[in-house]
Amino acid sequence: MSKLKPYIETVGQGPDLVLLHGWGLHSGIWELITEQLSQHYTLHLVDLPGFGRSPLPGGDYSIELLTEQVLKVTPDKAHYLGWSMGGLVATNIAVNHSERVESLITVSSSPRFVQADDWQHAMKPNIMDSFCRYLEEDYQGTIIRFLAIQAIGSETQKEDIRRLRDTVFIHGMPASRALREGLNLLNDVDLRESLKQVSVPFLRLYGRLDSLVPTKAAEEVQKLSPHSEHHIFPKASHAPFLSHTDQFVEKVREFLAA
Repeated sequence: MSKLKPYIETVGQGPDLVLLHGWGLHSGIWELITEQLSQHYTLHLVDLPGFGRSPLPGGDYSIELLTEQVLKVTPDKAHYLGWSMGGLVATNIAVNHSERVESLITVSSSPRFVQADDWQHAMKPNIMDSFCRYLEEDYQGTIIRFLAIQAIGSETQKEDIRRLRDTVFIHGMPASRALREGLNLLNDVDLRESLKQVSVPFLRLYGRLDSLVPTKAAEEVQKLSPHSEHHIFPKASHAPFLSHTDQFVEKVREFLAA
């Protein structure tokens, strides 16, 4: 067990809600929704290992490592909201540590991010491969390119890209191993079978214009997790909490209140 712990910031009052960010970023990305949500919830904003202000422990950068690290700093029981890669971690926590989870919300996330023969509604493997290759040559440029893809098509594309770019390097560069192995994790993890074991209330949020997690995946995931609910923001891309902040907060609050 590693002694290192991730950085966590706690703000607000009310029921505990843990927010887990996506690849390449850190918890600063939540600033637009923090103000509204912290009036109703105690928010626990975690920087995943190797990102933002969190150290990178030794060992494989696996979903198990991320799960163990997050659980070191979060409350005994909380609602979990995970975006993109953070959604994989939140889902894994809900499956393997359900006693710690009140409910689960995933945002622009998928149990498997890359296509397989029996899983077409996902990124093509060559896209992921090219990101891994670019990363070796130009970390900063590749992160910014990845962020730009996340905003493509959204109504507020320019502002979204600017906000993502302005946020990403505030705490310096993410650890190169976290970037590299984080992409491998997105490439390799497959939680489709695990989804059947999610027993807590489960909401999935998507952007219809998302090129990383196509909304067709929503129907497939519904079959794997028939008790879950989902909502698609019609004019959002991969980061609906940036482009449609008010509607996003409303959906989250509505679900958590129920």
